[in-house]
Amino acid sequence: MKSQPAPVKSFVADLLLWSSFVGGLAASTASGAVLDGTAKNLATYTGIAVSMLAGSRIAKKPRIKAFLSKSSTLWFLFLFNGAVAALCYLTMDGVKGIATAAGMGLVSLGAAGGLLANHRKPTAAVGRHRA
Repeated sequence: MKSQPAPVKSFVADLLLWSSFVGGLAASTASGAVLDGTAKNLATYTGIAVSMLAGSRIAKKPRIKAFLSKSSTLWFLFLFNGAVAALCYLTMDGVKGIATAAGMGLVSLGAAGGLLANHRKPTAAVGRHRA
């Protein structure tokens, strides 16, 4: 009987990647409930770094990349994150509100850049000429 190590290896790699992403998000958001002081800050920033690294690796996967490049997804990301950025800026006080608004605004601008890039791409039917 022949074993299939490639699918198992891919599944384990994906499982570790998604676990790292979710674990990083959990560490960055829930550390305040468990830790205080320097340990809280260290857990928060480490969780942010782990989730960003894992998330960027996940975003490079073909199925996720195709989903994120759809115009409907980009419009949602642009509008939702832009609205959240404005809401955070108006409702949160101090540096935390400004930093949150800036981060969400960057995501919104990134989605807008994706929309513009998709808009400029010629479609296959338009690019063909009859000879």
